[in-house]
Amino acid sequence: MQINITFPDGKSKQFEAGITAFQVADSISHNLAMKVVAAEIDGKLYDTKHQINKDSKILFHTFDTEKGKEVFWHSTSHLMAQAVKELFPNVLVTIGPAIENGFYYDFDRETAFTDEELVQIENKMLELAKQDLVYERKELSRNEAMDFFQKMGESYKIELLEAIPEGDTISVYTQGTFADLCRGPHLSNTHNIKAVKLTKTSGAYWRGDEKNKMLKRIYGISFPSNKELKDYLEKIEEAKKRDHRKLGRDLGLYSQSDEVGAGLILWHPNGAMMRHLIETHWKKKHLQHGYELVVTPHIGNEQLWITSGHAGFYADSMYQPIQVDEQSYYIKPMNCPFHISIYNSQKRSYRELPIRYAEMGTVYRYERSGALHGLMRVRGFTQDDAHLFCTKEQMPVEVEKTIEFSINILRDFGFTDFQIYLSTRPEKYVGELSDWDQATESLKNALEKMNLKYEIDEGGGAFYGPKIDIKIKDALDRAWQCSTIQFDFNMSERFKMEYIGSDNQPHRPFMIHRALLGSIERFFGTLIEYYGGNFPVWLCPVQAMIVTISEHFEGYAQEVKKLLEEKDIRVKIDVRSEKIGFKIREAEMQKIPFILVIGEKENSSKTVSVRRHTKGDLGAKTVAEVVGMIGSE
Repeated sequence: MQINITFPDGKSKQFEAGITAFQVADSISHNLAMKVVAAEIDGKLYDTKHQINKDSKILFHTFDTEKGKEVFWHSTSHLMAQAVKELFPNVLVTIGPAIENGFYYDFDRETAFTDEELVQIENKMLELAKQDLVYERKELSRNEAMDFFQKMGESYKIELLEAIPEGDTISVYTQGTFADLCRGPHLSNTHNIKAVKLTKTSGAYWRGDEKNKMLKRIYGISFPSNKELKDYLEKIEEAKKRDHRKLGRDLGLYSQSDEVGAGLILWHPNGAMMRHLIETHWKKKHLQHGYELVVTPHIGNEQLWITSGHAGFYADSMYQPIQVDEQSYYIKPMNCPFHISIYNSQKRSYRELPIRYAEMGTVYRYERSGALHGLMRVRGFTQDDAHLFCTKEQMPVEVEKTIEFSINILRDFGFTDFQIYLSTRPEKYVGELSDWDQATESLKNALEKMNLKYEIDEGGGAFYGPKIDIKIKDALDRAWQCSTIQFDFNMSERFKMEYIGSDNQPHRPFMIHRALLGSIERFFGTLIEYYGGNFPVWLCPVQAMIVTISEHFEGYAQEVKKLLEEKDIRVKIDVRSEKIGFKIREAEMQKIPFILVIGEKENSSKTVSVRRHTKGDLGAKTVAEVVGMIGSE
């Protein structure tokens, strides 16, 4: 029987039923077939050995795609587990998923893995990979799978089996001496795993529950070539230099204290100045784009969170309520119910719409201590939140404006490389199907009209609406989540929001949640790592440092400082009785853009000797010339 296979470019080709995804790729190019790690057939990911028996759409994934990397790294986690089992037979295996950069596997072992043992495991993995071990998939009945893992003594696999719902397919993957309970897909064999690096170890509770046993986790990463591993390790070394936690401390931007509490940020003067600059720019741009600024409380009555659904669906991330006048109040995890309350405070007409409320709203969410990470994952943070309320007819234009605004404000901060994802309707959803279709189409049309490349995350939307996520990529090719534009067909119904239409009848407004920077904390951490602390001049907390060769020139230094401050330049003066070389080195380490040296010669000529950070000595300049230089940057 002949079947039609359709490719991403829309072209089709006929094949015999039963052909494998690998064979389809090979019919295009043998080079392609050797690189393909998985095939997406009618939207579902499969091994390359999967047989196709009906007309289908196919998309090939290599290591260069996100899904391809996921398959590659998950396959390598199985290889690592095999190496561990062969070297340490008494260890029990648990789970080993792919993660954003590599993979990990959790093992039940009494002692932690040493650095020497990690090297042993790495070498064993490479030895096994060279054997071209085949990843074989086999489907078993529940009883067969139970019997299989009981004979192996793998108690954690039994527990995982018991949690699989009745009727779900149970599959086991084997390679060489190792077998694992796994849905897949996987590589066809270990041949393509050419380079491996085990990066670190840590402890992890089984299933993330502190009541369960502490397991030993090994993290790693792998590549199809040694060159790719070398490039990655070089990027990791650069990333260590850019780590926002280290630079945040070195540059006096922020700190955290056990005395204050985990996941709560203390903003130091330099960091607070940068935050002020970010927020000021943000407010100015929002007012220019037709937003109205609002301010809402940090706590809200329990009934508000019951109505919004947070008390039921989001309770695990909310802090325990406090009692006020014998009523329960929650510290807010979200700003949206407050913005809705402002909207509902009076009757609305279609003539008022669209309404755009924006707020730098501080929220508090419970994060497990093990998940906290500098500024990137905290318990108290400020969202650059906005909510738009519009009619169905206004929606396409509002979406387009919002996406354009998101991209432009990220570009203001120097970001130019974006990854954009459109998440569509999941299986379980609220709202009318026609509204979902129209909202999704509006998002697609806006992206395409702006010639923005995007990927579709099928079924990845929240139950209350489709969304767009915008990630920024840095110099190390890392992606950071920033903007989110999220439709909501749930809240307007829950809060009975209305406007009176031109037909004199009440209608529900369309609601869009929107954050451009995400949270100030995470965005600030991203800025630090993106620039490595060498911020654009307009964002630097101190733009110029005046250093004197001796205390005799303090009077002139103060005159220069005053002249610069009159031009709104942020400047400090260092008149300590230290050697000039020491003071210059300190200013360089603080990554201050302009260092202005004053000695006898500069004092007499009423100039300053200018040093530009990372560029060196620029020679003698007048104060007016310095103002022009800083202004131009």
